[in-house]
Amino acid sequence: MAKKKGVTGRILHDPVKDRLQPIYPLDLSRARTIDELVRAMGQTAFTARQIGDAADVLEAMARDKDCFVVMTLSGAMTVGKMGLIFCDLVASGVVKAIVSTGALMAHGLVEATGRSHFRYDAKMDDRELFEAGYNRVYDSLEPEVNLDHVEEVMQRVLEKWDESEAVCSWKLNKRIGEYLQGQGKGRGILKVCAEKGVPVFVPAFTDSELGIDFALNNRLRKRAGKRPLRFDPFEDFEHYASTMLPTKRMGLFTIGGGVPRNWAQQFGVYAELLARRGYEKLPLKRYSYGVRICPEPVNWGGLSGSTYTEAVSWGKFVPAEEGGKFAEVFDDATVALPLVAGAVLERIGYLKPNRGK
Repeated sequence: MAKKKGVTGRILHDPVKDRLQPIYPLDLSRARTIDELVRAMGQTAFTARQIGDAADVLEAMARDKDCFVVMTLSGAMTVGKMGLIFCDLVASGVVKAIVSTGALMAHGLVEATGRSHFRYDAKMDDRELFEAGYNRVYDSLEPEVNLDHVEEVMQRVLEKWDESEAVCSWKLNKRIGEYLQGQGKGRGILKVCAEKGVPVFVPAFTDSELGIDFALNNRLRKRAGKRPLRFDPFEDFEHYASTMLPTKRMGLFTIGGGVPRNWAQQFGVYAELLARRGYEKLPLKRYSYGVRICPEPVNWGGLSGSTYTEAVSWGKFVPAEEGGKFAEVFDDATVALPLVAGAVLERIGYLKPNRGK
């Protein structure tokens, strides 16, 4: 029997009969592992629900044996001490390739060689910090002596480079990682990537300490009467394309936004142009999964804040209607990343849940 309209014309529905999904209070007494906490958060609201949804999509990526997962990184995440989480995502086999800022790799190299970053005290004056050689990254400090050591590592790697071979970021990062394998037991992103055969691309290479050190090395080479080394970014571009073209499905796990996100996403555009403009016969190559952790709002119009649905219009992602799975967390990555990654690493058995006593 149809319900009668009330005096205001409304027909009030029963949410249970309409099969709406209920949400539940977060009971901390029942959440004794990262995964249990994140699953419970996913049954609440706001950013907590976004974190729960993101873990579900990342888990789907990790369990899809035909999915090649790319992680893109921007922001001061290694200064922010997130580096070991990236190591775990690579070591576990979840992440198969990384696209990053050069700064993040340089600061990670500092960590991998046993050096530290330090807390910033708001009483410190930035002019005095400069004179003392302490570079400030918001609430943390990167001593200039750390970056001097990064240059030493770069010089040792580059001095062995065959001058007839062009340098590109993935080759250079691979050799830095191989160098680090012989430098003690400390963990580091480039070191674990070299061990696992995971390429690390830095598309904006000159915008980093690594790029500056490359330029300084070429000055030394010229002074010594040697040919300068040639850097070719298109070797990165083509190696990334040749890596992605054979994949059955692709997933993207993005921390922040910026150049790494755009460079990785534009592969779908490149593949479509190869086919549409008659260079090669290819199917559409679009990302089937996407998880993004970034506080940038969409209304500024920049790529860092753009949604996956917007990227569908560019041919970068499979639309949800065709099976695409996406989650976006508008939060500081130093808060959301440990929860999302920790939950998924527990689910796939890489991390053992710590349930306490």
